[in-house]
Amino acid sequence: MSQYLSWGRLPRVAPAKVVPLSSREQLPDLAGMQGPVLAYGLGRSYGDSCLNEGGVLLATRGLSRFISFDEETGVLCCEAGTSLAEILETFVPRGWTLPVTPGTKFVTVGGAIANDVHGKNHHAAGTFGAHVRRLELLRSDGERTVCSPEEHCELFSATIGGLGLTGLVTWAEIGLRRTESPLIDAEYIRMRGLDEFFALTAESDGRFEFTVAWVDCLARGTDVGRGIFMRGNYADVPAPLAARRRSRLVVPFDAPSGLLNRHTVGAFNTLYYLKQWRRHTRKLVDPESFFYPLDGIRNWNRLYGRRGFFQYQCVVPLESGAPAMREILTRIARSGQASFLAVLKVFGDVPSPGMLSFPRAGVTLALDVPNKGSSTLALFESLDRVTAEAGGAVYPAKDARMSPMQFRESFPRLEEFSRHVDPNFSSSFWRRVSA
Repeated sequence: MSQYLSWGRLPRVAPAKVVPLSSREQLPDLAGMQGPVLAYGLGRSYGDSCLNEGGVLLATRGLSRFISFDEETGVLCCEAGTSLAEILETFVPRGWTLPVTPGTKFVTVGGAIANDVHGKNHHAAGTFGAHVRRLELLRSDGERTVCSPEEHCELFSATIGGLGLTGLVTWAEIGLRRTESPLIDAEYIRMRGLDEFFALTAESDGRFEFTVAWVDCLARGTDVGRGIFMRGNYADVPAPLAARRRSRLVVPFDAPSGLLNRHTVGAFNTLYYLKQWRRHTRKLVDPESFFYPLDGIRNWNRLYGRRGFFQYQCVVPLESGAPAMREILTRIARSGQASFLAVLKVFGDVPSPGMLSFPRAGVTLALDVPNKGSSTLALFESLDRVTAEAGGAVYPAKDARMSPMQFRESFPRLEEFSRHVDPNFSSSFWRRVSA
């Protein structure tokens, strides 16, 4: 059996069975499955929300057909195993693009719905789920239910951000957005710390659709929060779509343990920060580089070695955002746990449609950390406490270790959501946090 892992490649657990899906008209009897059932797309969740140890995985990539597209409204109906990459490749040349995209295009539509993914334009466009018009859900009792904000609206709300626990999404309608050019008119600004980050965000969010910052999470003292602030809009002049960029680099094997340590990552972070030698630069950028910088490196997760890595993403309310983020970044730097992928962003107040959606108004930090066992877990538990005290939340799609208490505190509508979980669906994550 092929390995079905999460992107962080931990925990390393195996399903008892994998059932490939290839036709919406010939789907298996879910009630007759031996063990809990879960859909699995491209495996880009970082932790165990896409894993089902000892259960059945429904491999959805065979459900990847476009069903219909309205050239006037931009509404696309496609099967749930369709990837965002396939949508972009087909529709960007026709003047349409995704309204919201995460940091990789190698995500299925079903996965984007299950995790209610967000992007650099959350403050302007909300989450992916905010642009889902309708979807079909197959429950284990054999019932196919078409859900929307108007029809079976509670089940729709439970499915958006519902971690694949409400049933199998077979197809969905998504509202694409029209764009004259796929290019991004982008600006890059060197920022000296957190105060400057919040000032730049306040200045930018009203004028720029996309805002995000890379931060050097190993910086200390007055340098805490230093980094590169990025903002941009789609270019206002027509431009041809560049040729599809293939992965030019490949990580063919697991890197040696310890390759990414405080010294190597510290050197990388310093060089990356200093390469922005001008305070402010502006240039036209292709969408691949702007939205998906790591998609050009195939199997980049192998850089973290066989032990894998954790991604930690939290959000805290704006009123407590500055002190909480300063404390979180200070604790990370003090721990010496290395990360060269640390992203800071302010979420807007566009409400997410899902009961269990992670994005909410506030400031969010995401970072990758090599798995060093107990020391890494202790760091995250420390960050959990800061997040909880600030009234924040941890992102399930990025998680492989949060406690049931942290999960309950992060999602106040959890009890309401639980009533809509399909009794035959579960995941390693759900069993862990429901204990």
